[in-house]
Amino acid sequence: MPGTPRKKASIAGPRRKAASPKTTVPELDRMQGIIIACLDSDKAEDIVAIDLAGRASFADRMVIATGLADRQIAAMATHLNEKMVEAGFKKLRVEGASGTDWVLIDAGDIIVHLFKPEARSLYALEKMWGAELDEADGAAPEG
Repeated sequence: MPGTPRKKASIAGPRRKAASPKTTVPELDRMQGIIIACLDSDKAEDIVAIDLAGRASFADRMVIATGLADRQIAAMATHLNEKMVEAGFKKLRVEGASGTDWVLIDAGDIIVHLFKPEARSLYALEKMWGAELDEADGAAPEG
């Protein structure tokens, strides 16, 4: 016999996981509502939601908020993770929660950025991903 099924499978390489199903708009709206409500209850400032659908491959939406201190930002990340799990979503991936100026939270189809005020103005994500940029790209050249 030329090869067992196990040998054939190992030669063929690893199995690929099926692509996860796309999150529906109502589910995205629900997720975003929980995120914004949680951040608001933790006294986050200047909460902004940006629609990235069709503009970015890594997420459909982005939420940006400001916290005034490391402890506040870390607490916001912890509370957000707890609220999302309570609501039936998977555990969030958090980067930078150990005392930095910027915490990134990956909620799957929504990315959350928590900044100190100085870092938020430095990185200016609203300008990078906001609707104003699209309008400027679509404008006819003057002259």
